[in-house]
Amino acid sequence: PNYGVKDPHTGDHKSQHGVRDGDAVKGYYTVADPDGTLRTVHYTADDHNGFNAVVEKSGHAVHPQVYGEVHNGYYH
Repeated sequence: PNYGVKDPHTGDHKSQHGVRDGDAVKGYYTVADPDGTLRTVHYTADDHNGFNAVVEKSGHAVHPQVYGEVHNGYYH
């Protein structure tokens, strides 16, 4: 089964594609991580080798800058 979700309101972005050849399955799925990177997992599974996955990340992680008040050397 193949599917995709891209919801700009919730930020939920993901997709999946897989194919079966007898007892073997292969495919990939993607997930947009909260840090702004895209994670792609390529996988294969069969009776002989079990489940195997290769994970790739693309893009640049973005983290919000945190500001706080400093009093006597401590953040509050």
